[in-house]
Amino acid sequence: MDETLTALRALMLECAPGMVVAKDGEGGLMLNAPWPNPVHPEQAMFFGAVRPGKAYVGYHLMPVYSHPALLSSLSPALKRRMQGKSCFNFKKTDPVLFEELAELTRLCAKTYESPFVLEPRRP
Repeated sequence: MDETLTALRALMLECAPGMVVAKDGEGGLMLNAPWPNPVHPEQAMFFGAVRPGKAYVGYHLMPVYSHPALLSSLSPALKRRMQGKSCFNFKKTDPVLFEELAELTRLCAKTYESPFVLEPRRP
C-alpha cells in the first residue's frame, strides 16, 4: 500500500501545482486553495488530501463536492472507487484509473485557482 500512497501523493502534487501544501508527512498530504474559505475567511479553503487508511489510501478532492459537474464525465470504474461525495479509495495502483484521476485533479485545480462565490443553500 506504500506504493499506492506514494503514487497518489505524487499525482496530487503534480496535477495541482497552484495549491498550497498544508501538511505533508507520515499522516499523508493535505493541500489548500491559495485563497480563504468563503464561509470561514479565517481558515484556508481545503482542496484535497491523500490519506493512508488501514485497508486503502483515500484520495480526497473537495472541488467535486463544491462543483459536482466535475463528475459528469467520470468513468464507471472510477465512480466505483468513490466513497462519499469527494473521496476515492484505492488498495493498489491502477495506471488507467490514476490517469483519469490526474485529469480530474487538473480540472479541480483549475476550478480552485481563484475564489468562487458559494450559492445560498435552500431551506
